[in-house]
Amino acid sequence: MNEQLRRRRGLGRGLAALLGDDAVVAATGPGVDVTTAAPDGAAAEQAQAAPQRPGAGLTMLPITALRSGRLQPRRNFDEASLHELAQSVKLHGLVQPILVRPLRERGGDPLPGQFEIVAGERRWRAAQKAQLHEVPVVVRTLDDGETLQLGLIENVQRTDLTAIEEAVAYKRLISEFGHTQEDVAETLGKSRPHIANILRLLELPAPVQQMVETRRLSAGHARALIGLPDPVFLAGHLVERGMSVRQAEQLAAQCKAALAQGWDGKGLPPAPAATPTGKAGTAKSASPGGAKSADAKALERRIETALGIKVELRQGKGEASELILHFRDFDQLDEAVRRLTRP
Repeated sequence: MNEQLRRRRGLGRGLAALLGDDAVVAATGPGVDVTTAAPDGAAAEQAQAAPQRPGAGLTMLPITALRSGRLQPRRNFDEASLHELAQSVKLHGLVQPILVRPLRERGGDPLPGQFEIVAGERRWRAAQKAQLHEVPVVVRTLDDGETLQLGLIENVQRTDLTAIEEAVAYKRLISEFGHTQEDVAETLGKSRPHIANILRLLELPAPVQQMVETRRLSAGHARALIGLPDPVFLAGHLVERGMSVRQAEQLAAQCKAALAQGWDGKGLPPAPAATPTGKAGTAKSASPGGAKSADAKALERRIETALGIKVELRQGKGEASELILHFRDFDQLDEAVRRLTRP
């Protein structure tokens, strides 16, 4: 197998790919003893010489020997969540190792006894709050691209990044490390449309991105604002009114229709003109065949069960029909695609 493809698939498995399955089990299984450590003076040297193969290299390091990862995709750490994790660490110890790589100076030379966190910064911060002196680590030699991918994978799989943090990390993988959107999707187990749509959030003005980062707006709300004339004002309106994603999409459609009619794009769009009852376009057109047959309804239910989404079968003339899939969000789309493409 091509080495680059093998490494990419390995990264897609997350921490187990580089920690080694045995190391993960040893570090997270019941009864793990995280209080046994090498002497302070020998711990850093022992980790520096740790074997560079999967399943090996689990050791203890002083918590002061670790540094925050400069490629860490997460920019905000929730204090309440950290406090809760710290309480667990006090009771049970740190039961999963932190993945680190040797810390290097700007010139590329390693700093003796110092390590940069690749995955596990939340655990490291919680361990500091719990006043641990040493933590279990696995040392690996990784390049910047692998480091960024693993940090992103851990955060996406364990504690959700905000959509903006996710978008920034995807952009770095593409612009700095030469990945395509297809590469990122394959590595992270996401669909190509999901990657593309998350990246589009970076087209929004900084104040709107900040609302997403602080979770005042969801990614669904923010996507509805892309391409509108005054997204900052509209975002504030959505937050102030507590509007749903569906309502945000309806407002966006109203804005686009008003722009086509000459609206100047300032403030809220004018309300659409009322359409007299009974005129064309006031209601959904019925299917040519009238009411759905029992077979069509049964087929809809079978597809909904198989894909986990709402579907609508519209019967046309003869055997011609349309199957419409309704997605709540792109995560639901990813799940439907996974079910459609699984072996």
